Amino acid sequence: MNRTFYLYFLMALFSAISGFSQEKFTLSGTIADGANKETLIGASVYIKETKTAVSTNASGFYTITLPAGTYTLQVSYVSFGTIEQTVVLNKNTKKNFSLTSSTEELNEVVISQNAKRANIKSPEMSVNKLTAQDIKKIPVVMGEVDVIRSLMALPGVTNGGEGASGFNVRGGAADQNLILMDDATLFNSSHLFGFFSVFNADAIKDLNLYKGGIPARYGGRVSSVLDINQRDGSTEDYHAIGGIGLISSRLVAEGPINKGKGSFLVGGRTSYAHLFLKLADNDNTAYFYDLNMRLKYNFNEKNKIYLSGYLGRDILKINESFSNVYGNTVLNFGWNHSFSDALSSNMAVMYSDYLYGMQLDFVGFDWDSGIESFTFKYDFKHKLNDRFKLTYGASGIYYNFNPGTITPSTADSGVNADQLDRKYAFETAFYLDATNEITDKLQVTYGLRYSMFNRLGSQTLNIYENNQAVVFNDELKIYEKATPIGTRSYGRNETIAHFGNFEPRAAISYQLAEEQSVKLSYNRMAQYLHLISNTASATPLDVWAPSDNFIKPQILDQVAMGYFRNFKNDAYALETEVFYKTLKNRVDYIDGADLIANEAIEQVVLPGKARAYGLEILVRKNTGKLTGWVAYTLSRAEQQTPGRTPNESGINNGKWYHTGYDKLHNLSVTGSYAYTDKWSFSGMFALQSGQPVTYPNGQYQYGDINIPSYGPRNEDRLPAYHHLDISATYNPKPEKKKGWQGEWVFSIYNLYNRQNAASISFRQNEDTGNNEAVRLSIFGMIPSVTYNFKF
Repeated sequence: MNRTFYLYFLMALFSAISGFSQEKFTLSGTIADGANKETLIGASVYIKETKTAVSTNASGFYTITLPAGTYTLQVSYVSFGTIEQTVVLNKNTKKNFSLTSSTEELNEVVISQNAKRANIKSPEMSVNKLTAQDIKKIPVVMGEVDVIRSLMALPGVTNGGEGASGFNVRGGAADQNLILMDDATLFNSSHLFGFFSVFNADAIKDLNLYKGGIPARYGGRVSSVLDINQRDGSTEDYHAIGGIGLISSRLVAEGPINKGKGSFLVGGRTSYAHLFLKLADNDNTAYFYDLNMRLKYNFNEKNKIYLSGYLGRDILKINESFSNVYGNTVLNFGWNHSFSDALSSNMAVMYSDYLYGMQLDFVGFDWDSGIESFTFKYDFKHKLNDRFKLTYGASGIYYNFNPGTITPSTADSGVNADQLDRKYAFETAFYLDATNEITDKLQVTYGLRYSMFNRLGSQTLNIYENNQAVVFNDELKIYEKATPIGTRSYGRNETIAHFGNFEPRAAISYQLAEEQSVKLSYNRMAQYLHLISNTASATPLDVWAPSDNFIKPQILDQVAMGYFRNFKNDAYALETEVFYKTLKNRVDYIDGADLIANEAIEQVVLPGKARAYGLEILVRKNTGKLTGWVAYTLSRAEQQTPGRTPNESGINNGKWYHTGYDKLHNLSVTGSYAYTDKWSFSGMFALQSGQPVTYPNGQYQYGDINIPSYGPRNEDRLPAYHHLDISATYNPKPEKKKGWQGEWVFSIYNLYNRQNAASISFRQNEDTGNNEAVRLSIFGMIPSVTYNFKF
């Protein structure tokens, strides 16, 4: 019997040794768009036999290590057909794939192959992804495809008010969103004060919106990260795509540089509605233009370089008395290097500039302000094995803040030249992210980011008694500016203030069954820049300021938990999440705060705290002629600034109050219907709770003037915001795949002419003397038509 036992033991041992020593090989390659050979980010390679999958990285590259054998691969990407191919793996193998766009296939193929399934296995959560095709299906105002407005169709995202392209995520402020275009930071995302966004959809490949569980490679903002990638351009043929509309037109050209090696993409967009004003003898002008550029060159399989850029400007002129110019400039040079199939890097040097200029001829001076940043990043992706992967890197950002330069514009101007003190800062960060597949059902990601911020001279700063720039008047029960007791001067690059913060991140996913999972995430983030504004949404007149001795960095803690499920062979998908987040050192303003050209901002702000919590639900229908999704969010966003001592009342008597971007209910319904090969229809319905405001609750009389009095902050609301947008797309020759291809897009924004309130003001009627409320509405019903083409 012992001999039999030993025999079985030896057989098991040899079997185990044989299993462990089974030779493994690496399968790797790229996945690209078959039409222009542009690599696809996030494309999936699924191995049927092992029921495992990998995704392509930012360079469109994938890699997986498997035991020797024969495998069936399914290669897929949203809005593209799926390839199924058998691969015999008996050595390290490179296998590249080219996918065909679903628009070039029969509808039956599209229906069966392009489901947007919920991500079940990965611990990634609180992330929404849209491709250029998704964005172009959403009808928007004035017929212009708008990237920022497409975000409003996602759960947890609301707008900054009617006519504003600033957006709020999970109860966060607009300045708490990190907006990246090809990794370069944009500080303003709107054209014409919010009527359009700065992104040309024809030049965009895809976007990722991170609302929580944010990877450690991102930092500097506490609410969300909007990561937008521009297209590389075709390495095979020359193409152009564009559109002509009633308000604006656009054109993007692309083609190869040394065919098969490199590519270029250049694009431009401009509005011309102001030309119609000239016909009516109107001297006012309001228009914008922007330019996009991306160059990419592959020296070999291991080395690629790219150069991308953006330039945008808005011009507003009112008669000959006032003019305003503002906009972004970004430039990014990068180098992708592959050390091996398991280790790759990306080095980037970036420049970003946001400027704001204003000319007041009737006063006789010019005003210029802005913020510049210079960034260096070096990131690594390291695959230790199929179950354990690392990303790590470092970054440094140098900031130059110009709060305002005043220059007399005429010889008889009564304004003296002045330069508000420039401010400088340097922000560095180091990060490490790990992805660990513990079992087939359990995956975790965890990481740590350490950020440092140095507020630098040269500058002369005020000194205050007890280091308090704001004092409380016990008699009047109000906050007032403190009187400086002296000043201190700092030399060039001398440290004024220093901060350092650990920012841990973690997420876990447990697969309950093949098509459902639960996830949990936590992240801490620090934000060292503050948007000094007393409005609810970002406007070009707002001023960015760095953290210093008085304005401390914002620190966020967020936890989220979700349930994810796919139904009926991915025909439907459900994503639900609950979140709770707290924020320290949120800037709050004392009553009557003066923010414009104020060199002592610390005298009108106090540190507060904020919190937000809610439930998000996203239901998708992925197959059939009718596809789309329903997004609903139930949430609350609040702020509190208590008194610093028992004798102080604090802001709003120290009580919690709704922030200006609190929206209890937020519902969005988006759908697309493929009626025939020639006709397709789409629509979007949006419903949001009204924006919190403070209405007068009484009045008193001073002489012959009625002066309103106000109660607690934001205890009232504007009327509910809702509208329905529809569009119809007509393609006269859907079978044509080469040469000139055109389509007509007919759209109506705000179909039932809802007069949504951008604001409500109160005044005394000059004729009757009665008090009256006046609603300001920006958009009614707006029909438009656009002709899109490509060749």
